[in-house]
Amino acid sequence: MSSRRRFLRGAASVLAVTPFAWRTAHAGAAGDKTLVFVNWGGDALRSYDQAYGQPFLRQSGVTVRQDGSGPTEGAIMAQFKSGKPTWDIVDADPFSAISLGKRGMIEPIDYRIVDRSKMRSGFGWEYAASTYFFSYVIAYDSARFGNRAPTGMADFFDTRKFPGKRSMYKWGAGMWEAALLADGVAPARLYPLDLARAHARIAAFREHVVSYWGGGADSQQILMNGDASMALIWSTRASVLEKDTNGQVRFIWDQGLISPGAMAVIKNNPAGKDTAMNFIASTQDPHKQLLAFQLMGQGPANPATDALIPPEQRRINPMDPANVVKQVALDMTWYADNYGAALDAYTRLISA
Repeated sequence: MSSRRRFLRGAASVLAVTPFAWRTAHAGAAGDKTLVFVNWGGDALRSYDQAYGQPFLRQSGVTVRQDGSGPTEGAIMAQFKSGKPTWDIVDADPFSAISLGKRGMIEPIDYRIVDRSKMRSGFGWEYAASTYFFSYVIAYDSARFGNRAPTGMADFFDTRKFPGKRSMYKWGAGMWEAALLADGVAPARLYPLDLARAHARIAAFREHVVSYWGGGADSQQILMNGDASMALIWSTRASVLEKDTNGQVRFIWDQGLISPGAMAVIKNNPAGKDTAMNFIASTQDPHKQLLAFQLMGQGPANPATDALIPPEQRRINPMDPANVVKQVALDMTWYADNYGAALDAYTRLISA
């Protein structure tokens, strides 16, 4: 079964349990002035509302409803194919937005409204506007290892040196690179990814993986509960965990995998294309992105935000020069061309 078909089934179940109130609120979106922004849940709900939703309400009179059900590629596709989407904006992987946009499911970004000059060079795509950066990083329970800390992906895959269970990302992105780095591939030689080699490394490690998380809230809970001693998670969630556990859960930037987060607009969205584009444009304000960084550790998409970050907080910014040099950037072009087939194989492997 293809990843997209499998996603559609999962997305259909999500739609089936969506509260009726959400649907009826959107049925009169023009009158109710409501926009639904779908993200990855957990702390993102409060953070996005505080940094972006409430200011947009004050600015425009439009209420932004935060939905944390997770905008996977298949779920976005299911929304469009329903003919009556209830979602407006999605916190999407750029490669998913590019793929779906080429198939007529995502609106092109209106760069007359969204300001490309407020993005880092090269991160404004036809169907997605970069709004933040994050990294897949190693987060670990420092109480388990004393003064020892991992130094890269080889340590994540070494349960003799660092005992305990592990957790990895259910949707594959970053996991192939992590496996290849652990297997000795040089960062400059990662792409095109050797999927056979990556999957062999992951298959050999499978007995040590306690869970494959699918959303940010899940990844946080796994470490909070002590189910895993290490996890490959988003840096945004790792920085929150570090704060919430008073430093017991820590993370490293070494061999982190940088990825852009982006907003995309579902075609025929109920709030209307222009309302959605105006919301995206409103999130480009450097002071709003500073607040999102302080709440969630998101690396700012607008480079003007960099100068606003207090020196003592720069260590949790994935885009700070001192952190960037330790990491590898994911290749969005490779993902746009290869992600579907790669995820099919990965899903079969971790489900076996």
